[in-house]
Amino acid sequence: MYRVTLQKTVNLLIKNAKCEAKMLHLSGMKLTKSKVWSLGKINHIALVTPNLNKSTALYRDVLGGKVSDQQPLPEHGVTTVFVELGDTKIELLHPLGEKSPIRSFLEKNKSGGMHHICIEVDDIQRAMEDLKAKNIRLLNEKAKIGAHGKPVVFLHPKDCDGVLVELEEA
Repeated sequence: MYRVTLQKTVNLLIKNAKCEAKMLHLSGMKLTKSKVWSLGKINHIALVTPNLNKSTALYRDVLGGKVSDQQPLPEHGVTTVFVELGDTKIELLHPLGEKSPIRSFLEKNKSGGMHHICIEVDDIQRAMEDLKAKNIRLLNEKAKIGAHGKPVVFLHPKDCDGVLVELEEA
């Protein structure tokens, strides 16, 4: 039974991908990779948590991850903790201050959840210019310095299949 369900899911994903590719082709959007900047690896997946201490304990004590100290980032309105699980990083986010962009996320999702995915790029400025030319909206006009001390920019989720994407210069 599980095999049939899995196969149906895979077939549906393939069908949807082909449909999206056809729509992009019809809209005139090029599916070729950029010549002016390169996409790298996934840097981290960010999760919003209502209780940073509890989440930190889960990833450290239960799952055996290597956990950083809490890092308040007032300019971003968050406190972060990075968790290393093998070669994968998870960023735990908790609101910092009344105007934190994470606060509204928690109001809608009381137990927290996935917030964004961060992908490395070799040249953030060129990536921003190229993506703007391809009608991908940026949530900030200028790159900001992120939690790793490197320039970052966020892409609008409505232009990225409903996913908030952070680009970070490698």
